[in-house]
Amino acid sequence: MLTARLSRPLSKPPGKTLSFSDRENGTRLTLLFPSCSFVPAGRPYADSVIPVGSKAVLVTGCDSRFGFSLAKHPHSKGFLVFAGWWLKDKGDAGVKELGGLKSDRLGTALNVSEEVERAVELVRSGLEDPEEGTWGLVNNAGISTFGEVEFTSSTYKEVAEVNLWGTVRTTESFFPLIRRAKGCIVNISSTPGHRANPACTPPCITKFGVEAFSDCLRYEMHPLGVKVCVVEPGNFIAATSLYSPERIQAIATEMWTELPEVVREDYGERYFDEKIATMENCNSGSTDTTPVINAVTHALTAEPYTRYHPMDYYRWLRMQIMTHLPGAISDRIY
Repeated sequence: MLTARLSRPLSKPPGKTLSFSDRENGTRLTLLFPSCSFVPAGRPYADSVIPVGSKAVLVTGCDSRFGFSLAKHPHSKGFLVFAGWWLKDKGDAGVKELGGLKSDRLGTALNVSEEVERAVELVRSGLEDPEEGTWGLVNNAGISTFGEVEFTSSTYKEVAEVNLWGTVRTTESFFPLIRRAKGCIVNISSTPGHRANPACTPPCITKFGVEAFSDCLRYEMHPLGVKVCVVEPGNFIAATSLYSPERIQAIATEMWTELPEVVREDYGERYFDEKIATMENCNSGSTDTTPVINAVTHALTAEPYTRYHPMDYYRWLRMQIMTHLPGAISDRIY
């Protein structure tokens, strides 16, 4: 007869053990499951254990208000923060706030996605002691779009250049500084990095790539003392302004114009407009990004989890169902 016991180990790494006992032959099998680090919104993390001191952190994608918040909070904790931007010339909300915040512990890096080598030199020159390296790298820069597979063929490369290859390039370029500090790399993914969504192919495939890159990197960096973790926010669309009504219409107009004639004829404008209408109603979710900011801060100031899931219980449960149950079951439910 097999009995199962679920327990929390006292030693690191954090996780859960599932023990199976066969009472007839006296054998015992114990499996260790690393912590999934699910902390729902509003629930506190463990206390910080790493002294900040003069540690430096680079946060990319700070031209948005969301990205700026990710940089501002570590700054308030005492970090020397370098804020990378992507759309600074467009004067997004984060850029305006960034320019108005005067501090000797907040420096502005370059467009990290396109000028990563210059950004490395700028960060290196701003360090108190370059030989001590850079403690943290938060890969937050990202863009998104929508549309069914036949509607979005021209956007895959654009989204991947920022979401996936931008993350890879930035991480590789900052490796020497991160290794010296034995620091932490935090990659911002999302729930589409675990489960596919219709009309969301470009962001899904790039975030799946970020997840795989992070896992490979975590294994490789472990012997070097560098921590790698992933933050997978739930629905914070309303806080990021990714899909404002104006942006949705702009994307839809460009998408329809660039569609091949055969696709327009087969689907029809009515079908296309119906799909766009569903997107106009999806600008939902939480406007409070505190759970995401707390997750990133914990990763930088404590023993980080492998993955953070700042999301509501519904989305967490849906993610578990779609990633752990057979596809036939999740397809029927969702």
